[in-house]
This record gives sequence, C-alpha cells and structure tokens, in this order.
Amino acid sequence: MAGPRRRVSVLGWVSIGLTLVLVAVSLGAYAYYRRLESEIPREEIDVGPSRPPETGALNVLLVGSDSREGDNKKYGAKSQGLGERTDTIMLLHISPNRDKATMISFPRDSMVMIPECQSRTGAVLPGGLRQINSAFNDGGINCTIKTLESLTNIKINHFVKVDFTGFKGIVDAIGGIEICLPKAVNDPKSKLVLGAGKHVVNGEQALGYVRTRYALGDGSDLSRIQRQQVFLTKVLDTVTSAGLLTNPVKLNAFLESAVAAVTVDSGLTLDRMVEIAKSVKGLTAKELKGVTVPTEPYPQDKNRVQFSQPAARDFFESVRNDVEVTATPTPGKAAAPKIENKQVRVQVLNGTGERGKALQVADQLAEQGFVIMEVGNAATTATTSIRYAKKDTTDGPAYADAVAVRLSKEKKTPVAGKVRPVNTEPYKSPAAQAPDGPIIQLVIGADWPGVRVVSAIPDSLKDKVVDSNTNPCL
Repeated sequence: MAGPRRRVSVLGWVSIGLTLVLVAVSLGAYAYYRRLESEIPREEIDVGPSRPPETGALNVLLVGSDSREGDNKKYGAKSQGLGERTDTIMLLHISPNRDKATMISFPRDSMVMIPECQSRTGAVLPGGLRQINSAFNDGGINCTIKTLESLTNIKINHFVKVDFTGFKGIVDAIGGIEICLPKAVNDPKSKLVLGAGKHVVNGEQALGYVRTRYALGDGSDLSRIQRQQVFLTKVLDTVTSAGLLTNPVKLNAFLESAVAAVTVDSGLTLDRMVEIAKSVKGLTAKELKGVTVPTEPYPQDKNRVQFSQPAARDFFESVRNDVEVTATPTPGKAAAPKIENKQVRVQVLNGTGERGKALQVADQLAEQGFVIMEVGNAATTATTSIRYAKKDTTDGPAYADAVAVRLSKEKKTPVAGKVRPVNTEPYKSPAAQAPDGPIIQLVIGADWPGVRVVSAIPDSLKDKVVDSNTNPCL
C-alpha cells in the first residue's frame, strides 16, 4: 500500500485533466510525457467484484486530504500521526457524450452507512453508520470508493488525490487565481489574511481560501463547498484561457507540479489519459457545473448532516441516467424526420408487477415534454416494448423512436401491433391537449432500463448550481 506522502485536495483533478489536454495536443513530446507519467504515484482500485454497471459516463473521484505529515505539518503539527481524512470529496461526472461535466460534492460531515472494508493495515472494518470522511481515514481510497458506490450506485472509473502542499504547487504553477472576498478575512486557522474585494492569490493564499470555514459564509461545510466549487471553475477558466498550453515554461512548471502533487489509480495510464483527452477536448469552464448532494440536519448531532431522501436518491438516479450518446447517422441513409417530444402521445403500461411503476415512468416522460394519454397495467412481461398501431406504419416508427431514445440503455426496437390501454388510471396530462399523430404504447418489462434525463442535475437542485456565471464575490 502506498504511504501517505501524497494525498488529494480540492483541485487534484485539474492536474490530471490538464495533463490529458496537454498530451492530446502535444503528442510530439510523447517521451517527455512518458517520463512524467512514470513519476506519478499510483494505487490499485480494489473494491471487490460487486460494482455498479458502466453507463458510458466517466466518473473520477477527487479527494482532498487533511494529512499533516511531511511538508503538511505546518497546518497542524499536533495532528501528525493521527492519520488523515478527506477534507474534500468530489465526484467529477462527465456525460457519455463528453459535452457536460458535473462536480458532485459530498459534505464531509455527512452521516452515512459505510460498508465492510479492509483497513489500511489489512484488518476487516465492520460496516456501520459513521461520518463519510472516516472511510478514507480508516480504509483509505478503496474504502472511500466502496462507500460512495454503495451510496450512489455510480461506478467510479478513476481517482485523483492531492494534499495541501500539492494543491499549493499547482496554483503557483498556474500563476495564481483571481478570487473575490465579500469582506476582509483574518483567519489564523487557515492562515488567510486578505482585504475585501478581488485578489489574485498564490498557492498559500488559495489554500487558505478553500480551507477557511468560519471566516467566510455561515461556518458550515456546505458553505465552504460552494466556495470550493466556484474556485474550481475559476481554475479551469484560467488554465484554458491564459495561454498555458502555448507557453513552454509555464507548461513545464505546471506539469512538474502536477506530477509532484497527485496520486492516481493504476488504470490512469498515459494511454488512458490520451484516450480521455481526445474525448473531452471541447469541454470548457462553461460546461462545468457544481452541485452538492441534498442534505438535511442529522437529528442526533446538529453539527452533522444526512442525505435528504428521496431528493438524494432521485439525484443519483439522474446522474446514472443522463444524456445518451448521440448516434452516428449511417452514410447514404436519409435522416428520419425529427419528432419533438411534445408531438408524441404515449400510453404507459406496467408489465413489471411493481405497484405504481407506470405512474412513476409517466411522470418522468411528462417532465421531458411527452403527452401522457393514459397509464395502466399490462400482463407481466420480461421485455420492455414500444408499440404503434399497424395503421401507423408510415409515421409510427419515427414517433416510437422519439420514446425509444429516452431509454437509459440500448434502444428498444419499436414494433407495430395493437395499441390500447389496459386497466387505465387517471393522469394529470389531459387528452384534450394532445397533438395529432400516432399514439405510442410503452410497455414496461422486467428489463426496464429507466428514463434518460436531459441533465444530471434535477430541476429541484438547479438553484443550487455553481458554474462559470456564479458571482464569486457573494
């Protein structure tokens, strides 16, 4: 097991993300990057065989360590020898199309069920209700991954770790980041002393800015998380717009700092970096959005929080089912007519035997603009099907495809057949408002893949999003 020499902080992923871009645009310097890659410490992801399925998305765990070992002892010498916890826990989720990125923050004060893990010494750690950041302290990165996957059912493909010293080095190599303070700050704990207004901060000051908890905001970890997310969008914007990629001196300093700062998983090889770099090369700070998992006060301790349900569960489902990969048109084949969701009338029938399934799916489709005619029950079936009437063989396929592409996995083949409601239940979308055109029948089977959402961030969380337009002075 790797020692505690290098851990993660809030911007650990930046060093990797930019390395990917740099490798992609500078393949002529392959030997140079190969040398840098060989110097990056790595750890194996080993969480057992039972893991969430792949969805086509890229999920990178970013953790910030509060270790006080080595060069980090200046931030709390009394904490040396007491292990480390994750000062920051973020999941960078990049959609299957690689055109949207979502930073999901997990408050470190969250009380969650941690599964049975292996400790840093190899002993078995029993599962139980504990603070989420204790998973890293007790069981290292693998226990953290196992915990997050069990909570979200989202597979984590890679991880990046950086400690306090590594974080500072990355910011200094970039040339500093502009921040904005709503008031003057003098915080001895985070070692941040700055007046109100805008400042271009160096690594030491930046570390104080993302660490301070009581000098800014309401003193909660949730307030600090939003500040960290704002800072991260500023870093990405600075890196992609400040000429770093075309300045050999700055570029070298950045890459050397990144290598010295991070620990990554063994699967994040140079070839994998090149592969990811090519897929995300069009991604900019405008497509990066930050959101915090919905939480509420933990009843037994006002200083802790717990995930709000069903809001957190619905959020994780949205992340798992986000935008589908766009199909590539077949050369020489005429494009099918574009059918808008609002043009499609749908009957939703439940063939799973699960009570309320048809209403649940109908709600999800209605949110995306489909006109729900009726919901009801069908005979139990193993296979999900999408049907249109035989009389609608001209328009039916295109309308059925509009429904099919909203399924979470491979498209179900639309088929012609009888379209009729069975044991219908009332629904809020009145037929009187329905457009003309074929009626499509969706029969939900035991293999139901779910409805793909348009965004990983549900409407209920949109007002809590941090992005490039967020005012950093607030």
